Amino acid sequence: MDVLKRNNVRLHGTGPKSMVFAHGFGCDQNMWRFVEPAFRRQFRTVLFDHVGAGRSDLAAYDSAKYAALDGYADDLIEIGNAVELSGAVFVGHSVSAMIGVLASVKVPEMFDSLVLVGPSPRYIDDAGYVGGFSEADVEGLLSSLADNHMGWSAAMAP
Repeated sequence: MDVLKRNNVRLHGTGPKSMVFAHGFGCDQNMWRFVEPAFRRQFRTVLFDHVGAGRSDLAAYDSAKYAALDGYADDLIEIGNAVELSGAVFVGHSVSAMIGVLASVKVPEMFDSLVLVGPSPRYIDDAGYVGGFSEADVEGLLSSLADNHMGWSAAMAP
């Protein structure tokens, strides 16, 4: 499958350096619609949807592959290879911040800079670590999302 179609990749801008925008959980590339255009004169901008979000190819979803963030990081690397990223700026929101970190560890030359917006190395609290949610909170969030995705998005996106 063509990675650019699978992840609904959109390229804009004319700059000599690339800037990649990666959305967080429950969002899609549309979340960057007021931010990304401001960078088009200085950068070639890259927008995409993670598999399972937005206008990605939903048939490409593989529960085994995407059970860990490494599956998404591998997709990001495939996108980077397809659009020839080298020394790019990565801007990742929420869980995508961590996906960008994983991708940059695997392929260090792909990104010169990482801009991490609201990152967390772990989203479930544990003994000695507070990441923002109890396990029950996460289960409730996922249940709410499964029951009413549009309602959840409308409530969370603003």
